This record gives sequence, structure tokens and C-alpha cells, in this order.
Amino acid sequence: MKTLLLTLGLSLLAALRAQTLPVGDEETQDASGTWYLKATAADQEIPWKKLESVTVTPMTIKTLAGGHLEVTFTVLIGGQCREISTVLEKTAEPGRYTAHGGKHVVQVLKSQDEDHYILYCEGDMHGQQIRMAKLVGRYPEVNVDALQEFEQVAAARGLNADSIFIPKQREACSPGSD
Repeated sequence: MKTLLLTLGLSLLAALRAQTLPVGDEETQDASGTWYLKATAADQEIPWKKLESVTVTPMTIKTLAGGHLEVTFTVLIGGQCREISTVLEKTAEPGRYTAHGGKHVVQVLKSQDEDHYILYCEGDMHGQQIRMAKLVGRYPEVNVDALQEFEQVAAARGLNADSIFIPKQREACSPGSD
């Protein structure tokens, strides 16, 4: 479960390094700050998807030396808050990050909606390879257009639309509390 939560955190973190995110012909925009996980899809069954009590809080993103990113957020699972913090290491390829010594790769895709990104992640979870896509946005409300685009991107990457999970949002959750 902890590895799964770290994978989730890694993918969320990648959305925050604006200087490496292409935005068409325009200047790159600053994507640092607070982001909300809007939806997730995977090529395998995700254990926490079955838990109706899973909620997520906004992510806090911090740019580190060398363009690496640190992301911190908490997840409420079964009434217990758990803090997740991880570092995404910038690669030479724009919009691409690695974590845990290269075991996880995160590609950041700019959404057509300026307040959203799609994170495509590949990595190891409990000895098995898993592919996931995540939709993150600046605001907690669900954006129908961004969600439709996310469904199309997930399908294009071979992820089943039936696997899409929209977590409940929570403004705060202190580790060790409920």
C-alpha cells in the first residue's frame, strides 16, 4: 500500500516544474503551487480504488536545486491520514522525471485546459510493472472538458476508461488524525 501511495505521489509531483513543460508556442507558465488530483486510471486493479473512504488533499509542490521537485500531500485511508512526500528528478527530456533511482518514470502532458495536466506514469509496484495516468488541476472542482480529454489520453495509452477513479477531495488532513 505504501508503494502504491508513493507511486501516486510521484506522478502528482511531476506536474509542478513549469520551466520544463511545453505550452505550445507561448512562454512556459509557472506550474508550481497547489494542485488537486482529479482522476486516475491504471492498467491494473488499484487496491485503494475499492475503498470508498479514500480522500486526497491538495499537493504542495516545491522546486529543488537542479530543477528536481518535491511533492507533499496527505491521503485519508480508512480513517487514518498518511503523509506522502517524494522527489521527482528532472531528466534531460522536457516534461519527463524519474524517482526512486529510475524505478518510476513520469511524463507530464499539458492539457488543453490551462489549469490541468495529465501525468503518465510507469513503474514497479510490489514487483509488477504498472502504468497509470492522473489528471491534476488547480481547483478541486471537476472540469468536464479536462476529464473527457483525460479519458481520451488514457485510452490512447491503453488504459481502460472503466478503471478511471475520481477521488474525494479534502482540504486538510493531519498525519495521525482522522
